[in-house]
Parts: sequence; C-alpha cells; structure tokens
Amino acid sequence: MGPAHRVDAINLVHYLALRHGDVRHLQRWLGARGLSSLGRCEAHVLATVESVRTALDGTEPQPGPTAESFEAGRSALDRNTDALFGARPPGRVPRIMVTLPSEAADDFALVRRLVSKGMDVARINGAHDGPSTWERMAVNVRRASSDVGRPCRVSMDCTLPGAFDAARVGQRVILDDGKLTGLIDGVADGELRVRIVSASAKGSRLRAEKGINLPDTDLAAGAVSDADMPLLEVAAVHADMLAVSFLRHERDVDEIHRYLKTAHAEHLGLVLKIETTAAYARLPEILLHAMRSPLVGVMIARGDLAVEAGYDRLAELQEEILWICEAAHLPVIWATEVLDQLARTGRPSRAEVTDAAMGQRAECVMLNKGPHVDAAIVFLDDILRRMSRHQRKNTPLLQPLDSWNKTDMQP
Repeated sequence: MGPAHRVDAINLVHYLALRHGDVRHLQRWLGARGLSSLGRCEAHVLATVESVRTALDGTEPQPGPTAESFEAGRSALDRNTDALFGARPPGRVPRIMVTLPSEAADDFALVRRLVSKGMDVARINGAHDGPSTWERMAVNVRRASSDVGRPCRVSMDCTLPGAFDAARVGQRVILDDGKLTGLIDGVADGELRVRIVSASAKGSRLRAEKGINLPDTDLAAGAVSDADMPLLEVAAVHADMLAVSFLRHERDVDEIHRYLKTAHAEHLGLVLKIETTAAYARLPEILLHAMRSPLVGVMIARGDLAVEAGYDRLAELQEEILWICEAAHLPVIWATEVLDQLARTGRPSRAEVTDAAMGQRAECVMLNKGPHVDAAIVFLDDILRRMSRHQRKNTPLLQPLDSWNKTDMQP
C-alpha cells in the first residue's frame, strides 16, 4: 500500500466491515431517533459510527481527529480527484472526458474547439490507430490546452490483442453493447468468423469501432502484455493516465505495475476499467492493490458490465461501485453512451438527459466521439453545473427550492 493512500485504504476496510452484515433494522432505529442512519458514511465511516455512539451515550463530542475526519474524508476524495484529473472547473465538480476521433491527430482546430468547449480529459483509444497517431493526438491536446488557457489531461486506453487467439468455435460474441449477438463459426489468425443469431426485428447496423464482448472466452492473458509496450512508451512521454481493460484479479494490477516500471511510466495515473463480473467480484482487492500507485481512478464501463452481468443488474452494480470507490476516496468515471444520441445526431433523448444528470455523483463523465460532440460537451457542462447545486455524490444539497419563480422558466 502506497503511503499516499494509507488512510484511504483504512476507510475502505472500515466500510467493508460495516457493510458485511445487514444493518437496515439499525438504520430504521437510528433514523426514528433523529440520528444518522449511516446512509451517507462512505467517505468517513469511523467518524460517522463514533458520532452516533457519542449521541447515544449523551456525551459531548470531543475535538480532535475524529471530529475533523468528516471533512477529512470528503477532502481526501477531492484531493485524489484533483491529482488525477486536474483542478476542478469553476462551478462544476465532475470533469468531462471525451474520446478523440482519429482525425484529432491532424485536425488541430477540432481539438482546440473541444478544449475550449469544456473538455477536461482527452481519451485516446489504443484499440485503434498506432503510435504515431496517438502521439500527434496528445501533442495537439497539449497545444490546444496552452492556446486556450484551459488545463486538459490526456488518458490512453490498452487493448487485448490476444483475445482472438483465446476464442473458440461455438462461443458467444456480443457486439455494440448487446445490440447484436453471434456465435463463433471459425477462428483464423487474427480473425473470427461470426454467425449472427440475435438482432433487432428490423435489422441492426454495426457501426465502426463498437464494442466486442467475448463472455464465454477464457482470456488467460493478463491485462497488459508485451504487445502493449508501444502504447506504454507513448503514454510515458505524452499522457497523464493509463486506462486498463480486462481486469479480473488483483494479480492483473500487480502485473500492470511491473509493466509501468519497465516502460518508465510509473508516474502515470492508473484508471481501472470495471467491465467484467470478475473484476466487480474482486473490486475491493483490486482497489487495495491499485492504491500502491499515487494516482488511481475507476471507470464504470457500463455497457460492457451490462452485457456481462445482465441489464437487469446494471443499476445495482453501478451503485455499489460508486459506494466502494467513495469509501476508498477514489474518483469514478461515469462511462458508456452518455449523451450518445446528441453527439451523433445533434438531438438528445429524454432518457439520456436523465442519465447524464446521474453523472453528477461521479467525478468524471465520459462522452464518446461524434459529429456533434462539441454540442454534447456544452450540454453536459450545463447539466452538471445545474445539478451541482442540488447533489454532491449521494447527498442532496438543500438550496432554496424556487425554480418555478425563475424568469428563465416563464413561458
């Protein structure tokens, strides 16, 4: 455990101990007596429990570390968030991450526009293009950030080239977050032949660069391999953080640390993409091993996670990930198809506006690329600024409730 996260790890362990049993009856009993129901204790578990005990004993709270640790817990999350994503934009808590298109390597005006609109983190997807393109993207982000006068960090994602080697005939392939399902009919060198068995009744169109899930395939390779060294070498020079996919066990995190050391990239922040049920099941252990790095964050890859666990369980899983990460004082990225229709067509759907507002409880919200992504950035920025007056994590903020009196709401 790195010294920078020792207190964070202790609070996480306290939270896991508290949530080990069913305390719902205790919550009701405490709430009926006007005491804390322990429902918002994630960032400061021991302080909350001791405060309740003090109230029940009828003694006066004593000044000192316990009394200060409520604010210390909140400050720890803010401090870790700032360290990974940069300073908070004025008036908004969650940062906005945007996946860059390949054109960003040669279109500086595009990158400058995204930074000026409010992009705080530029995501470079290592599953596409190559080292020269990744490097030009990152250089354009740095140049745009300096030109506009807004900080913007660079995140690079790894991929898993060995996935096709591990696939076998008869295993399922799920495409585009479940819109298409197929079975593998044949396996060749770097190629799979897939027979589609499930699609929309009207037919489904598979656009480029959509996600692929292999839920039946045993991906024996680790989260990082020698094939990732070109990306790691570019990231070591040009990026601020590395997002890692295909985590299943804390051993994968240890392997990532070894590769970062080999690539002289130990200074990079580490973003853990939670996209498999295996990673979710071992999330506490994964976080504790990851906190050997000074800069750590978590991405809830909701599309992949929904495919793996089932859409009926997604709401429950994303809530639990948010709770556990807050207990560890680690920032969370709210990802997968946020304002996707707006970014693609210029018009948002009602459901995705509500989904974007839910991102207020995370520390970063990710947008995918699209022809209207600059409009999506502005739209999301406005939503998050408005919601920041009403919600911080899972705590409602009780500002005066007078929206109906505002002139901009009048017909």
